[in-house]
Amino acid sequence: MAGFSARHSAGSKVLGMSKMIFVNLPVKDLDASTRFYEAIGCEKNLQFSDDKTSSMVWSDTITFHLMTHGFYSTFTSKPIADAHQTSAMLIALSQDSREAVDAMVEAAGKAGGKADIREPQDMGFMYLRTFEDPDGVVFEPVWMKSGS
Repeated sequence: MAGFSARHSAGSKVLGMSKMIFVNLPVKDLDASTRFYEAIGCEKNLQFSDDKTSSMVWSDTITFHLMTHGFYSTFTSKPIADAHQTSAMLIALSQDSREAVDAMVEAAGKAGGKADIREPQDMGFMYLRTFEDPDGVVFEPVWMKSGS
């Protein structure tokens, strides 16, 4: 059964959907943000995209839903934060190699984001860099040596 996994709970078998993460992000310019997320390796899912949202698939289990401010506002009564001024989260994305970390940060910088908002961190067993998307959301692509 694709997309489902069996779990055992107190001796009973329960079927459930695979665990996934959907990150909903408010964006000022949907087209520019869509191009940015494509540049860092996401693929647009047309089935869940329209003129108010772009569903950007990062992996089988992680999707970024980019939403216009107007549409995002229908999900919350709170004001939309300016991520250039405040921080509510840092999104770490695992990479297969140090070179993949570098490539993602370089692509982010060329696609309208801001590369290396802090110094790269090289701890030997782990390597990470940072970038901001066009709306100021901070990402940390990270590589860790196998077995770490």
